[in-house]
Amino acid sequence: MNDRLIRECIEACLACVTACEECASACLSEPEIDMMRGCIRLDRDCADVCAVTARLLMRGSDLHAQVCALCAGACAACAAECGQHRHDHCQRCAEACRRCEAACRKLAA
Repeated sequence: MNDRLIRECIEACLACVTACEECASACLSEPEIDMMRGCIRLDRDCADVCAVTARLLMRGSDLHAQVCALCAGACAACAAECGQHRHDHCQRCAEACRRCEAACRKLAA
């Protein structure tokens, strides 16, 4: 595996964890919270998958391709959901998810 790609993916995963957690927390404060339930759920799931992916990459796990494929899928779903909302925190999260998805797809290949 390419060390540079691994480092980039770990950084993208950790940035995505942060963006997803911040987005979920901010969504809980939105007045139309019923509309945000799907966003919050995906934020939390995506954050967890990204955190696991980063940890497995850090330890050089042989499962990196599988977990990166899972992470890319979670990030794609979260980006699609967050991208539908006008809130700045959702837009920032969607962008972080897209970056993480791209980094993970490189390692999943």
